[in-house]
Amino acid sequence: MINPSEQFDAIVVGTGISGGWAAKELCEQGLKTLVLERGPMVKHLDDYPTALLDDWDLPYGNNFTREEQQKYHKQLRVGWAPKPDVAHFFVNDLEHPYQETKRFDWIRGYQVGGRSLTWGRQSYRWSDLDFEANKKEGIGVDWPVRYADIAPWYDKVETYIGVSGEALGLPHLPDGKFEPPMGLNCPEEDLKTALATQFRDGRLLTIGRAAHITDREATHEGRSPCQFRNRCWRGCPFGGYFSSNSCTLPAAERTGKMTLRPNSIVHEVIYDPGTKRAAGVRVIDAVTREQLTFNANVIFLCASAMASVGILLQSKSEQFPNGLGNNHDQVGRNIMDHHYQLGANARVDGYLDKYYKGRRPNGFYIPRFVNLNEATRKKEYLRGFGYQGSASRGDWTEAVAEMGYGSGLKEAILKPGGWTIGATGFGEMLPHAENRVTLSATEKDKWGLPQLDFDVAFRENEYRMREDILRQIVSMFEAAGFKDVKTYERETGPGLGIHEMGGARMGSDPRTSVVNRHNQVHGVPNLYMTDGAFMNSSSCVNPSLTYMAFTARAAAHAAGQFQAGAFS
Repeated sequence: MINPSEQFDAIVVGTGISGGWAAKELCEQGLKTLVLERGPMVKHLDDYPTALLDDWDLPYGNNFTREEQQKYHKQLRVGWAPKPDVAHFFVNDLEHPYQETKRFDWIRGYQVGGRSLTWGRQSYRWSDLDFEANKKEGIGVDWPVRYADIAPWYDKVETYIGVSGEALGLPHLPDGKFEPPMGLNCPEEDLKTALATQFRDGRLLTIGRAAHITDREATHEGRSPCQFRNRCWRGCPFGGYFSSNSCTLPAAERTGKMTLRPNSIVHEVIYDPGTKRAAGVRVIDAVTREQLTFNANVIFLCASAMASVGILLQSKSEQFPNGLGNNHDQVGRNIMDHHYQLGANARVDGYLDKYYKGRRPNGFYIPRFVNLNEATRKKEYLRGFGYQGSASRGDWTEAVAEMGYGSGLKEAILKPGGWTIGATGFGEMLPHAENRVTLSATEKDKWGLPQLDFDVAFRENEYRMREDILRQIVSMFEAAGFKDVKTYERETGPGLGIHEMGGARMGSDPRTSVVNRHNQVHGVPNLYMTDGAFMNSSSCVNPSLTYMAFTARAAAHAAGQFQAGAFS
């Protein structure tokens, strides 16, 4: 039990990608740290109940009944998640409702480790193309940092978590500290060759940069290399991919400085007007509903972007009547995501004598190739996009629909089908002040807390970009000689990319931003926000590596300030 009167050096709210890194860094710097997670405990190795099961080991072939589908009726919009094998790592939508003035697909995981257990593991650095875009185009506010400020922290994070990938020498997609890249298969190599030889705008294909250990000689503190099972989101007992549970939280625990308290719903940061600093947090125990207060000299909000924004909005005081850090009505604005759910599929002839071994938990990546310079400038839209995809051989289902019976069927299902290839575009979303989240004035959750209300939409720039995403993938597949190229564009909305960010953007001016260049809330120097809430633009690459780098940087700053006595 934790004594509520106990004084901690630091409190970290959340245990996902950012919270795990904050806990590790603060503890390793010697700070006595309380880590609060609103969901239940998930212990590495012990609490991955489906990690070693096959679909036929699960009821209904790993499909929900209609009644069970209702529990995940919003999260099932994503199209691929959740299923019964991972439902325990996704929230029950009936128990955790939210409001939608406009559709917003909020995909959440409330447990120790958060969505670090189920993330896609794609890990890409930003460049100055991203950090300078707002200023050059007069969009939003300028980032108060540049790539040189963050590069050493990318180095630190990549080296520690293990990121496999290929160095490319692209200025707009900087190389990192890579472990050996995973391999491409035959059709992917064909597409790579076609892009290199038939296009003159610098486009290329590489294997995805993924947070998986591939160097079998490397040491990663109890983690083993990736086993190529591709069951990552069930929880990896080998620790082959990065998660808070297998990597950063155990590192924090080894210091002896971490106290971890699950089932702790943080709903308010307490502001002390005398010191003009945050004094602690108010918590509801998710099991007992007991109301608790915990105190610390430093607080890191890492509850995930929208949840952290909600905590700020609920943290009202005489000095901050509209929510902590919100005297200029900036908290909750400029919500972004990546838009996707569109691309193309095609048939690949040949290679029927070629096979592959294992289930590669990764695909290929085609980096951004538009709006990099004058030669690649697009008049129709700003910013850019990349593609993620893969090629594979067909499976036994091709032999089912009255295609055979008896010995003929048995032989057919042992043979793989032909090759197919597909790619999905991921595009950048611009920040708009009107894209916002607020607290509902009428609807509350079962703990009596106001629900979040989303009013976020894609706009003209995103829709114009989507037209080009489809045009370009068709041209690339046809250049590679693929057959039956068919595009697709599914119904989608913000949030579905599961890269929601913004709401407490970083900037130099307190009137137009919420946190400064060190991730400190303006006017509350001992309160840091390092999950996706601080982002003031979105780039087109997966953001988690950037969250981790900024978190490590902010934690070093906070530890330095604490040790210098600035927060005592």
